Amino acid sequence: MDGLDFEQIEDANGRVRITACTGTELAICPRCATPTTQVHDRYQRRLQDVSCGGRPIQVALEVRRFVCGSGSCPVVTFAEQVDGLTAKHQRRTVGLRGLLERVALALAGSAGSRLASAMGQVVSRFTLIRMIRALPDPEVGQVTVLGVDDFAKRKGASYATVLLDMDSHQVIDVLDGREAGTFADWLRAHPGIEVICRDRGGSYALGARQGAPDAQQVADRFHLLQDLGKAVEKTVIAHHAALHDPDPDPQHGQPAPTAAAPHPAEPGADLARPPAEPDGYRDGAGQPRRLVARHTERYQAVQALLATGLSLSAIGRELGLNRQTIARFARAESLEQVLFKATHRAGILDDFKPYLHQRWNQGVTNAAALHAEIKSRGWQGSAEAVRAYLRQYRPDPADDRQRPRQAPTTVAPPKPRRVVRWIMTHPDHLKEAEAGHLARILDRSPELAATAGHVRAFATMLTERTGRQHLDDWLTAVRADPLPALHSLANGIERDHAAVLAGLTLPYSSGAVEGTICKIKFWKRLMFGRANLDLLRKMALHN
Repeated sequence: MDGLDFEQIEDANGRVRITACTGTELAICPRCATPTTQVHDRYQRRLQDVSCGGRPIQVALEVRRFVCGSGSCPVVTFAEQVDGLTAKHQRRTVGLRGLLERVALALAGSAGSRLASAMGQVVSRFTLIRMIRALPDPEVGQVTVLGVDDFAKRKGASYATVLLDMDSHQVIDVLDGREAGTFADWLRAHPGIEVICRDRGGSYALGARQGAPDAQQVADRFHLLQDLGKAVEKTVIAHHAALHDPDPDPQHGQPAPTAAAPHPAEPGADLARPPAEPDGYRDGAGQPRRLVARHTERYQAVQALLATGLSLSAIGRELGLNRQTIARFARAESLEQVLFKATHRAGILDDFKPYLHQRWNQGVTNAAALHAEIKSRGWQGSAEAVRAYLRQYRPDPADDRQRPRQAPTTVAPPKPRRVVRWIMTHPDHLKEAEAGHLARILDRSPELAATAGHVRAFATMLTERTGRQHLDDWLTAVRADPLPALHSLANGIERDHAAVLAGLTLPYSSGAVEGTICKIKFWKRLMFGRANLDLLRKMALHN
């Protein structure tokens, strides 16, 4: 801001006004770059500047309009600009606009407006959003290692693609949709990419082959491990009978007794007897779960329509369900397989149920007292969760003769997902009780023992990146065991063999892309879900 003469004035309201004028004699035409000294006229610009001590500052700047000295230039007159202070068609100084842009990129509309007010700048959320949209796209340089993944604009309805420079971890573009053609067109417009890190999705694999056939595709290791976990979960559910532990109660060293049923002659004996359905088919109040009835009805409907020869898509249209939901019911070997997975999800109260059962059978039936006891043992949930769970053992208030039900004293088997976590966790990171329980399960089931062995081998190959030496041997070993879920995983790896082999050998991964997607989800929440793709794209490119 050389060549400025200014003076500072403070009014009665505490506002600071700075009056200034330019003193340069030579100006350069912004169109043809011709120097000129011919002044056409003068006028005053009023600019808002960064506040000082919470007091707003206004700059009253007198500028000149010059006449272009080139007769061929379409510009007849132009106004001079002061570097670092003014910009064309702006009522804010360059410093203030830059500050508000940073606030808008960090907090978006409403929150940014509140912060700006605390800094002495009154600006609406709409103005901040316009500032973000007006930012120019950063230049895309030469990218050699590209990361690609999708995120949901509206979950289940529409998606977008984020592209990341894996060397700088900077977002370079956001594309609308996740189709192979869109990705391929972008790759053709940006040649020179040598490595593409992606998930196991087929659309990005096809787009990479079409748009950059010479690039090395790398399947992300996290997604490989995630696919392995899904296959292990299917295997555990298929062999859930092995999860029941017949060993003595580890807490007391005695065989776990079964709950004594009331004598048939006692009043209310039929009402006190536990339900005949498998565990998990009733809710906390002892009533049949609506989920069980809904799944049963859908399974029977899907199987009946499959018998008529309809396709999965046609069945989905007939029942008004998503095709993936129809496929889940169609591929299930039995209704029990569908219901077992739906009703045996792990809960936060599982670790405390044996103690609650013991105390209930000892006569302590006050939910608040039991909540206080398990809270001292590490429970962090609410008393209402304990009260809802114990409701199934309480007598019916309408029947005075009914007695409280006995809580089961046998140790409940672990939920399938907990067993999956034990299998997928390094043995050195398991607690002693977890390792012992898993060892007993594997002793009872050769299939689960074989699954655990394959998981250990794959994890070693993944962490040590020895896929080139061991991947084919691992696939052969998996196919030698009667494990259908792992066979499906092996078939998928074979179809994407080159990318999986690169993922288990090269150091590249999509971790930075996953982190960026988490930030994009944060920006969506920050803008209360009303962020269009163009605004999300600007936020991603400039953050």
